[in-house]
Amino acid sequence: MNKLTKNIVIAITVLLAVLGLGYIFKSNPFQKNNLTVKADSLSEDDKRLPENALKGLEIADGLEIATFATEPSIINPTNIDIDAKGRVWVCEAYNYRPAINGNPTKKEGDRIMILEDFNGDGKADTAKVFYQGPEINSPLGIAVLGNKVYVSQSPYVWIFTDENGDDKADKKEILFQGIDGEQHDHGMHAITFGPDGKLYFNFGNEGKQLKDKNGNIVKDKDGLEISPKNFKQGMVFRCDLDGSNVEVLGQNFRNNYELAVDSYGTIWQSDNDDDGNKSTRINYVMPHGNYGYTDELTGAGWRAPRTNMEDSIPFKHWHLNDPGVVPNLLQTGAGSPTGIIFYEGDLLPETFRNQIIHCDAGPNVVRSYITTKDGAGYKATITNLVKGVNDQWFRPSDVCVAPDGSIFIADWYDPGVGGHEAGDQTKGRIYRVAPPKTPYKIAESDLSSVASAIKGLQSPNQATRYLAYVTLRKFGNEAVSDLENLFNTSPNPVMKARAFWLLINTQNAKKYIDIAAKDTNPNIRIIAIRGANLINNATIETVKSLIKDPDAQVRRECILALRNSKAPEAANLWAQLAMQQTGADRWYLEALGIASDSQSQSYFAEYLKLNKNPMATTAGKDVIWRTRSPESLPLLASLATDQSQKLGERLRYFREFDFIKSAEKENILLKMLEGKAAGQIAINKLALGILDIKTVQNSPIAQTALKAVVSSLPINEEYLALVDKYSLVGEKEKLYNLVIK
Repeated sequence: MNKLTKNIVIAITVLLAVLGLGYIFKSNPFQKNNLTVKADSLSEDDKRLPENALKGLEIADGLEIATFATEPSIINPTNIDIDAKGRVWVCEAYNYRPAINGNPTKKEGDRIMILEDFNGDGKADTAKVFYQGPEINSPLGIAVLGNKVYVSQSPYVWIFTDENGDDKADKKEILFQGIDGEQHDHGMHAITFGPDGKLYFNFGNEGKQLKDKNGNIVKDKDGLEISPKNFKQGMVFRCDLDGSNVEVLGQNFRNNYELAVDSYGTIWQSDNDDDGNKSTRINYVMPHGNYGYTDELTGAGWRAPRTNMEDSIPFKHWHLNDPGVVPNLLQTGAGSPTGIIFYEGDLLPETFRNQIIHCDAGPNVVRSYITTKDGAGYKATITNLVKGVNDQWFRPSDVCVAPDGSIFIADWYDPGVGGHEAGDQTKGRIYRVAPPKTPYKIAESDLSSVASAIKGLQSPNQATRYLAYVTLRKFGNEAVSDLENLFNTSPNPVMKARAFWLLINTQNAKKYIDIAAKDTNPNIRIIAIRGANLINNATIETVKSLIKDPDAQVRRECILALRNSKAPEAANLWAQLAMQQTGADRWYLEALGIASDSQSQSYFAEYLKLNKNPMATTAGKDVIWRTRSPESLPLLASLATDQSQKLGERLRYFREFDFIKSAEKENILLKMLEGKAAGQIAINKLALGILDIKTVQNSPIAQTALKAVVSSLPINEEYLALVDKYSLVGEKEKLYNLVIK
């Protein structure tokens, strides 16, 4: 549709609205596998054979990829987990979306499989069914935590329990339900066990709501129902092991397929764009942040016109110019992002250690995002781990870490991905990646003593860490000495962090928080604040001790810890932290906004006590722009009408008016219409776009300004938007003539 045609369509729509008729339009070095026959010399049929599975793959230097299992042992794997014995658990999705793709289904339902290698040769020797039932339809997540297996399959999260150790599910319970999007990729995704002993999980934009096992809408820790009434689109959650104390840690994602939590408690995930717009992304999930998939105020999609709209689709797509949107860590272009881990093992080469490893099924690749600090946030570069080059059916759906530090990759193996279609129902592969000639030998897990449990706590494998964590909790005071030793003497800050999360569950929690707050490593100081928040009785004191920390990320955590704080000194602490905003750190600025949004007036008032002239610096202007306080309105108006700045540089301030709820806002905007400066028409046009309709109808000054603005505009989207908003019947002849022409 060209621009003229588009405007005519809008004009017809607006004309009908004006007439009261309503709307009718509704970089990495790689090695090839050392194979005698290359995939590009094979026929298409031969390429698909399991024995040729590796011939179309390239693997990063210093690593080897091997086939662990293929069809017919397993088919259509969507998600995997690896237990403490090194066995691979697989969710299969044979029954995926038959109503759309017309494929046959199994009336017995989909399967949860267990694959085991007995002899250490890196090949599965057995494949057995843990559970199969007609209610299991294309599950998208699995987590094996002790004898409980969490299976995510909208509209449910199931807990299957193996009570007698025979590798068969003896009991099935509902943890959560009511999630929309049954048989939908954008529904519930996998459970992950966090270092703090909590469960983390997410759902995409078809999830909509969360209900407990009894069918009641779950309320988050702030007392808000988890439904579209309070939260938008895809969400990120944290809860206790029994499903209680649910928190919404992030919202307004599209299809955040899975998440990973590192040992410091930092959350990482990917998110898919509106298909075909080359805007997929990787996120650091700043707690309680809005991630901008739809307009925060209206819920409109990214194409809807708005003030200060971004200049390219990848930025428009996530509303990145809007105040209140957390930045993206990395945008990865076109793709179909799927499973993700944070690798904390030491078997893979140094490049991949303590980094995100992620599957993107669209471009046939498993990547690592080499992440470094960037102010209060992060930046990342891409290093490929495994790439499908001669066989485009390689569709990595998940990645998981084994107890020995090797990683396993699930391959959906299909001619396409996305669009709710499956081109092949008979294939699927699991691969193991490790340094060359590394046998798959898993030591038997021994948790009979504190010392052995401490060893298990240091495993790179989630299932092993879970068992060690719950065992050490049971040992109680008996485990404190060994945990203190790990915390005080380990040269690896990751292991110090894992010990810390257990130590703060003892009677001396405050002691360990204070020690962590004085650590030379900023990541340990960060967990001091997060730990203080977790136990709810040391937050303010910890924030005070770190309020001048030289590390912006530590101060970011101090800011976030003040969200919803009722402490008398909270506003002043926030103001002191706001005074350290540099004017070049959007992550820090959004943390300030997240912390102050629920009590912006008192927080901003304290800031003005410390900064008498915030408009004198870029940092001060940023705080004015992001803090949604009625007290900021006169300052916003001054910035918006400042003729020393180009209009394009002032659009952000006009946009911020949209987010402030105050009767005074209307008066300030009306006052703006009385200006006589050059470019006044442009200012009036922006102000009229923000003003309430009734305010304009009742104001002679606004009516005069509106008439002048409309007369000055060509028939374009801005003109049509104003005619539509204010139902300008006097413009109907112009609209009619445009349509006829």
